[in-house]
Amino acid sequence: MARTASRGRTWRRATTSVTAALAAISLVACSPAATGSTPSGDGGAISGELQILTGSAAGSDKAFQDVSDAFMKKYPDVKVIYSAVDNNTFPQTKSSRLTAGNLGIFVALNLAEVPDYAKDSASDDLLLAQSGGLVDLTDEPFMQRFTPTMLDAQAIGGRQYAMPTGASYVTGVFYNKSIFADNGVEVPTTWTEFVSVLDTLKGKGVTPYGIGGKDTWPAGLIMLGAAAGVLPTLEDKQGLAADLWINKAKLDEGPSLEILEKTEKVFQYAQPNFAGTGYDDLPGQFANGTFAMMSDGTWNTTTIQTAVGDKFEIGYFPFPASDDAAANKTVNGKIELQMAIPTSSKNKQAALAWMDFFSEKENYQKFLETTGFSSAQPNMATSGFLEEIAPYTGTFETVWGQVWIANNKAGQDAAYPFNYPALAPLGTSTPQQAADAAQQAWGTGF
Repeated sequence: MARTASRGRTWRRATTSVTAALAAISLVACSPAATGSTPSGDGGAISGELQILTGSAAGSDKAFQDVSDAFMKKYPDVKVIYSAVDNNTFPQTKSSRLTAGNLGIFVALNLAEVPDYAKDSASDDLLLAQSGGLVDLTDEPFMQRFTPTMLDAQAIGGRQYAMPTGASYVTGVFYNKSIFADNGVEVPTTWTEFVSVLDTLKGKGVTPYGIGGKDTWPAGLIMLGAAAGVLPTLEDKQGLAADLWINKAKLDEGPSLEILEKTEKVFQYAQPNFAGTGYDDLPGQFANGTFAMMSDGTWNTTTIQTAVGDKFEIGYFPFPASDDAAANKTVNGKIELQMAIPTSSKNKQAALAWMDFFSEKENYQKFLETTGFSSAQPNMATSGFLEEIAPYTGTFETVWGQVWIANNKAGQDAAYPFNYPALAPLGTSTPQQAADAAQQAWGTGF
C-alpha cells in the first residue's frame, strides 16, 4: 500500500532506485542556492513556474488544487502546475521527474529514520535527504506552526526535510448505520462479535463488506486493521518488526499468520468480484447501499460524506481483530503527505512561499476541511466526524506500516508488511500458503 504515494498508502516501502536522481541534484545540492530563503510578503516578488506532484485521492487532489489556485491569486506571477498521479505509479513518476529536474515540491515517501537493523533498507527519500537532495526546512518560520511532537516523529538527525500536511487514521471501518439498525446488529468490539455481524448481515441477504481489490492496496487496509488488534501497542509492533529482522520471529506462524487469516476471513464477506472493483468506486457503491461496511482511512471522509449525502448516517469504528475488547479501542494513525522540496528545484523561492501560504491558519483550515485530515497544527477546529471518533483517537497508536521496514533484498512475496496480495481472490493462495511464500522470500534477504 502505502498510499505508497499518499493518503494512507505510505505504509508500503518504495524501492525505486534514486541513483539517477541523486546524480542529477548532486551539483545543485552543493551550491549556495540549495539552502533556499524565506520568501518576502510582497506578492510581486515571487515569479516563475512551480510544479507540484502528489499521488491521487479525490479529497486531497481538490484541496491541493484549491490551495494552489488561491496562491496564484496572491502571487499572480507564479504559475503552479499541480499533478496528481496514480499511487501505484507514483514512485516511478517521482523518480523520473527528479532526474529531469522539473519538480518544485513533491510528496516524500517514508521520510523517517530507520533502526540500525534495517539501515540497508532506508527509503529512497530518506537517502535523498541524507545525501543533501532535499531542502532543509528546519529553520523556516512556517515550520514553527506545526505540532512539535509531529515534527519530532519525522525528524532526521534532528532536522526537518518535509512539511507535514496532517494525520490520518487508517484502521477504522466505515459503516452504514441504517443497515446496522434495520438488521438488528450493533458495532462489534471483539473479533467474535465482528464475525457474528458479518454472518448476520450475509444471512439476511446484505453484502457485509466492500473492498477495492483492483488497486490491491485498499485490501491491505484490512490487513492493517487486523494488525492493529493483533499487535495493539507500539511496543508490540516494534517487537515483531525487530524479531523478524533478527530471525527470532517468522512470517509463517504466530501473529504474522493470524493477521493473514483474519484478513482472508473478511475477504469471504466482500462483494462479488471485488478483485475487479477500483478504490474510487467504493464511496459511490457504499452510498448506494451495495454493502454495509468498508475499510478506509479518514483521509477519504469528505469524499464518502459527499457521496452519501443525506441518504443515511455514517459511522466509524476500530477494526476489532482481537477478542480482547481493550485491544480494539483505538484506530491506528500515520503522518499524512510529507511535502518536500528537492534541491534540484528551479524555483525554491516559490516553493517556500507555497509552503508558507499553505500553512497559514485560514488556508490550512480549508485544506483540512476538504481532505478530512486531522490537524498537524495545534488549536485548529475539527470536523463533526473527527469529534465523533474522538474516543478512538485520544490515544495515538502508530499503524503497523509505519513501523515495518521491508528488506529491499528480500523476494517480492515479502515486499508488503504481510503477504495479503497473494490471498485469494487477489491471488490464489490460502493464508498459510501466502505466509509460507512470504517467509521463503524474506529469508532470501539475509
